[in-house]
Amino acid sequence: MVVTKFRPCIDLHNGEVKQIVGGTLSDINPEELKTNFVATEKPKYYSNLYKENQLHGAHVIKLGPNNELAAKEALAEWHGGLQVGGGITLENAEYWLSLGASKVIVTSWLFPEGKFSLDRLKLISEKIGKDKLVVDVSCRKRAGKWVVAINKWQTITELEVNKETLDLLAEYCSEFLIHAADVEGLCRGVDQELVEKLGEWVNIPTTYAGGANGK
Repeated sequence: MVVTKFRPCIDLHNGEVKQIVGGTLSDINPEELKTNFVATEKPKYYSNLYKENQLHGAHVIKLGPNNELAAKEALAEWHGGLQVGGGITLENAEYWLSLGASKVIVTSWLFPEGKFSLDRLKLISEKIGKDKLVVDVSCRKRAGKWVVAINKWQTITELEVNKETLDLLAEYCSEFLIHAADVEGLCRGVDQELVEKLGEWVNIPTTYAGGANGK
């Protein structure tokens, strides 16, 4: 039986909680950044809100620099209740778990020089345990296929998101996080085709994010 439930998130940019239009997040042209929402409350406010309402599985994502303190404060507010991602590597994964993350989310580190490394995935899975590892396979659509996008969705890789890829990755992690970067933050609806495909492809818990609205 497939169970669908809401999972909240705390996206951090320069230490603030923001809803960002995914395609505008760029290190090269930071002035092009577009946001739908910039919170006046601190990240730990939302962490506590999720704790009070027992919204498990929420993730804290550090989008770039100047987010370390905000992420730590959010984790401290609900120790063991939040996942954390953004800059996670083999070297710091255990550190973030020790700060109270329930799981760590790894993305770009798995792609040295833009190429997927199964060896790296095996290493981090063995070090912290697959039950503590979430693999982010956020993607953009190119030539009719979804391919993984890394480095805050700026770098398009050659790894296609399909059943074969997801089956392989699932051997070494306990969950997937998948942003549909092309519709992230637009509030115009999810990538319906991708959601339907994921329903056919995935065999472990999977969080889809990108484009949701109230309709």
